[in-house]
Amino acid sequence: MTSLPTTILFIGDISGKPGRRAVSKLLDPLRDRCAADLVIANAENAAGGIGLTKPTAKELLDAGIDVITLGNHAFAKRDIHPMLDQEPRIIRPANYPVGVPGRGWGEYEARRGRRVTVINLVGRVFMNPVDCPFACANSILAGLPEETRTVVVDMHAEATSEKMAMGWHLDGRVSAVIGTHTHIQTSDERVLPHGTAYLTDAGMTGVHDSVLGLDKDAVLEKFLLQIPGRFEVAEGEATLQGVVLTIDPQSGRALDIQRISVRESDVTVQSW
Repeated sequence: MTSLPTTILFIGDISGKPGRRAVSKLLDPLRDRCAADLVIANAENAAGGIGLTKPTAKELLDAGIDVITLGNHAFAKRDIHPMLDQEPRIIRPANYPVGVPGRGWGEYEARRGRRVTVINLVGRVFMNPVDCPFACANSILAGLPEETRTVVVDMHAEATSEKMAMGWHLDGRVSAVIGTHTHIQTSDERVLPHGTAYLTDAGMTGVHDSVLGLDKDAVLEKFLLQIPGRFEVAEGEATLQGVVLTIDPQSGRALDIQRISVRESDVTVQSW
């Protein structure tokens, strides 16, 4: 008898309070609509637009997110450092140097008894120097139990080429490679030839009328005058963006990947 597919909802970078508010309003109807077995969200910008704090992490976990991934701002807020060691549902990029707080991957129990492994990586192109994400992915995969099937990778990187290269590098070895960090949802979703779902960037969960979730006037002033200023998280209606992954639990191969983009006011979640 063929098992029903595993469905995973992956939410793009949560930006500030408006992004957290959108998660609180939309996650339950979204989860019901797509019958998600597991919810993963990148939240490295969830606290004031940069980093994650203990209270904001608790808010997102209480809202129903099962796994929080991070990125280059993983350690921006010092109060989260102890929680990275204590809370297995929060992971930071695995290719940070040995000795930093937290863990870079984990195996999680989803609904219906499904098991899902989530790996977080950060890129090196136009980013801070870290260990090689490609070699790190190889090392993690080589150490996973033989029975591991469903593996989702959050590739948090600036360069589209680096993200796409990771997709090809892991094609057939993981269920999905989903890019985060740039806050702009791309339209290149596909299932690669050997069964790995791929998207260059899942997008942003934050204020739609903004510049990457930040107040557009402050950002425009910086571009026009080149005078350093304080960027603030934008105010207004938020949009939740991400992808829904459908995965064969027996082979770990992706069956489908679907982009989503839902306005905060659309509580009926009928727009996708």
